[in-house]
Amino acid sequence: MAALRVAALALLGLGCAAAAVPLVIWHGMGDSCCNPQSMGYIKKIVENKIPGIYVLSLKIGSNLIQDMENSFFMNVNDQVTEVCSQLAQDPHLKGGYNAMGFSQGGQFLRAVAQRCPSPPMLNLISVGGQHQGSVYGFPRCPGESSHICDWIRKTLDLGAYTQSVQEHLVQAEYWHNPLKEEDYRKSSIFLADINQERGINETYKKNLMALKKFVMVKFLNDTMVDPPISEWFGFYGSGQAKETVPLKETLLYTEDRLGLQEMDKAGKLVFLGVQGDHLQFSEEWFYTTILPFLQ
Repeated sequence: MAALRVAALALLGLGCAAAAVPLVIWHGMGDSCCNPQSMGYIKKIVENKIPGIYVLSLKIGSNLIQDMENSFFMNVNDQVTEVCSQLAQDPHLKGGYNAMGFSQGGQFLRAVAQRCPSPPMLNLISVGGQHQGSVYGFPRCPGESSHICDWIRKTLDLGAYTQSVQEHLVQAEYWHNPLKEEDYRKSSIFLADINQERGINETYKKNLMALKKFVMVKFLNDTMVDPPISEWFGFYGSGQAKETVPLKETLLYTEDRLGLQEMDKAGKLVFLGVQGDHLQFSEEWFYTTILPFLQ
């Protein structure tokens, strides 16, 4: 009887150990939490492949229209604060979670990792996230939002680094103009902060380094992100917009301002390349390449 009790406890323990780690996903520009062709689709295929997993697709606002609009017009720092509050109040996440961000959602979730260590983010998967800033030139627009993008292009051209634009236009907050580096460092209210451009926040560094894996997916035929190497934390060399510099040649890495060099040496950074334009990938690629980081 005692042996049976031990066996039962062992099986119970195995069941607990095998419980799926929850997943938090954050959509990109012009999208929403539950679009059946994007985030709803991702949620569904993850749930199908990992039985019992809890998947939270982040919604910023009270409905899907607000969620989409906020991806253009709600201050990113306020969005990150809102998300940190959502995660802290969700009982499913108290033991830790994996995070997967799509396009701008990738760098937004990195800000969550750096600013909000509780509950703990375990693995961060950035799918086409612009970690050194991007949409320089704003080449094209997602979904049904072309009229919004036309207005944003004009606004960014007129004054991306003015206070009013920075505070009310999401894309301005990670707009990184290599021809105006000083303006960017001084005035960017989001990206320059999380990238340690104005000083070292040791808490940001410590929190990011607590990740088990930081996975960065770059789309090798990307026409949306300029330059695409931003998806691997590279960018244009300062003062010009032709030659790019990989992460390992940036001051961010050589001075280890964010802990990326140490993470790299510890095998925590994963750089993945996939053929295709921005956010274009096959189910098979997702299953074979991304799913292992969630199991």
